[in-house]
Amino acid sequence: MDRFLIEGGRCLEGTVGISGAKNAALPAMAAALLTSEPVHLKNIPRVRDILTMGKLLAHIGAHVQALDLPPTDMTIQAERISDAEAPYELVRTMRASILTLGPLVARLGRARVSLPGGCAIGARPVDLHLKALEKMGAEIGTAHGYVEAQVPKTGRLRGATIIFEKITVTGTENILMAAVLAEGESLIENAAREPEVTDLAELLVSMGAQIEGIGSATLRVRGVERLRGTEHAVIPDRVEAGTFLVAGAITGGELLLERCAPEHLSAVISKLAETGVEIRSEGAGQLRVRAAKKLVAADVVTEEYPGFATDMQAQFMALVTQAEGTSAITETIFENRYLHASEMVRMGANITVGGRQAIVRGPTQLEGTGVIASDLRASASLVLAGLVASGGTVIERVYHLDRGYERIEEKLTAVGARIKRVGDRGGGESLGAGA
Repeated sequence: MDRFLIEGGRCLEGTVGISGAKNAALPAMAAALLTSEPVHLKNIPRVRDILTMGKLLAHIGAHVQALDLPPTDMTIQAERISDAEAPYELVRTMRASILTLGPLVARLGRARVSLPGGCAIGARPVDLHLKALEKMGAEIGTAHGYVEAQVPKTGRLRGATIIFEKITVTGTENILMAAVLAEGESLIENAAREPEVTDLAELLVSMGAQIEGIGSATLRVRGVERLRGTEHAVIPDRVEAGTFLVAGAITGGELLLERCAPEHLSAVISKLAETGVEIRSEGAGQLRVRAAKKLVAADVVTEEYPGFATDMQAQFMALVTQAEGTSAITETIFENRYLHASEMVRMGANITVGGRQAIVRGPTQLEGTGVIASDLRASASLVLAGLVASGGTVIERVYHLDRGYERIEEKLTAVGARIKRVGDRGGGESLGAGA
């Protein structure tokens, strides 16, 4: 199992290219199941979750062709779907596998999808997905860890008014994909507004879907009988960009981020500015971060977009361990997302967790030691802590990082970090897959 060895105390300086967004690429790949024609996707990040989704689509019957070029291009064609099942063996490490449910039911009128696995950051129930599909005419059952859905008689979903009682990103994406092939009109209220949802909607429109209200909390979808193939470039990864903004700030350095989307980072930029970090735009798709002369404490509350993203909470916690004063971090999205705090405490951080709030008192001199990553973003926060810690840090279970960050150790090394991967990466798996 791989681990990172980090020697801290070096300022990061240079240029970092931001990869495509994993959380936009995965629903885009699932959307390819909605048509028999080729869907060509650009700017796909080379991360483990993409590999898993590619294998899943190939199992279902799609031909998945990935080209080994940076950024990665991928062509998916689901001309014939041979198996409407997403088995546990393929999806146990990735919650995004549930995104195949909506497309399969919409196109075939049936699906059997394993309840997903993923990071240990609390419950992310799929109940909202299932209730919405039931309103659209699907009969839903769960047995032996699988969701089984079927549309009786016609085999085609029908339009419905869906009011999500709680904002759900994957729920919005799943029902949006189901609605584009449903009979009649669907209205999705309290829809998630994340850039990844907007990116999916724009992909679907380019495939021939009829969607109004893109980017808002109300989506109106007029179902069509079939969709066509298309070409689409996935948006940049706002969480990777935010992570590198913190990396520049926490190490006292200066980084230029290229190929990012500053408009998706407003909440993060604003909150980092409160701590004294300087961030400015330097042309299309570029941001420059310059460390503060003195970091100061700031409070943050995670919220749905356009608020401060839960996926940046752990990284912000690492930053404010180096800030003067007391910072209060309140997590409102997931109930179990402070697993990284205890590891930072082992490194010397002064953090107290109570319920959904963490209090961080700083600055503290972090010291390198052995730590264990518990989930994707926690892994990133421990890397950030290791970059500023004195001595050496060993991070175990960095396979979590590989699920969402493309070659993070190589990107960090290129801007001056001392970080090395050691261990067995598992035999050089490829993103190419086919059926």
